[in-house]
Amino acid sequence: MKKIILLFLLTSVIAFGQVTHKRKLYMLGSPFEMTVVAKDTIQGNIFIDMAVAEVKRIENLISDWIPTTQISQVSKNSGIQPVKVDKEVYDLVERAIKVSQLTSGAFDISYASMDKIWKFDGSMKAMPTPEAIKQSVAKIGYQKIVLDAKAQTIYLKEKGMKLGLGGIGQGYIADKIKDLLLSKGCTSGIVNVSGDINAWGYQTTGKPWTVAIVNPMNKSKVFATFPLENSAVETSGSYEKYVVFDGKRYSHIIDPRTGYPAQGMVSVSVFAKQTEIADALATGIFVLGVDVGLNLVNQLKGIGCIIVDDKGEIHTSKNIDIKKFN
Repeated sequence: MKKIILLFLLTSVIAFGQVTHKRKLYMLGSPFEMTVVAKDTIQGNIFIDMAVAEVKRIENLISDWIPTTQISQVSKNSGIQPVKVDKEVYDLVERAIKVSQLTSGAFDISYASMDKIWKFDGSMKAMPTPEAIKQSVAKIGYQKIVLDAKAQTIYLKEKGMKLGLGGIGQGYIADKIKDLLLSKGCTSGIVNVSGDINAWGYQTTGKPWTVAIVNPMNKSKVFATFPLENSAVETSGSYEKYVVFDGKRYSHIIDPRTGYPAQGMVSVSVFAKQTEIADALATGIFVLGVDVGLNLVNQLKGIGCIIVDDKGEIHTSKNIDIKKFN
């Protein structure tokens, strides 16, 4: 996660004695939008300022872009010694490892150890060699992350290993913002951290917050609009970053087990009660593919999924009926 830069736009809408207050920012290296329902714009700004402060607090614990964070210190001491971390950081890493186990390593926070041999900026003219691809993931492996609950330490077994919480951290931050604002009396809001969306309460109209799901192959077409009632959604996509070799499309989302880019899908949207789990699962499902990914989701209680494959076809988990939300 990159250092926070703030660029904001303030808007508010008044209805039924309440204000819907929105601020657009640029945080964690990504677009960030915060909307709250408050009694007036002053309270709305206070709530959003709290959210911004919470982002900064967590970023200074888990960002791998800031050298002083606990996660950066864990990576710096890989192959050397365990690093004691706050319980919040320890618990997040422990939950991330559980998602790795659930997805058979398709999601792996040690992906930051990967050599960046794939380029998606138009500069690649040929695929890397099989040897280079294999070597690029040699240091990856959630099994090599050692947790000591009693000492509250994290240790990376091999020198050169690194942790990156980008695939779960933004979702975690969205959840923490919701929890914080609820505890401060903000009974309704929606946070959007670059596509990691968590909503609670209702709009000033009394209706739930809604999210539109578009087909990336035809961005002007919304194929479903879902209500978000105290729930979250996250979308992972490769429709803007990819390369094509020998007629095959390779996404920027790399399978940490093989070093090869994921194929066959352009977007995955996961619905859950927590943005953290939606965030991590979306990445894992993208790597697993349509059939294996949907099979996994269909076994998980309270999780829904919509996949758009590279032919533009839409696939859904058993608990989602798109026709109902057209």
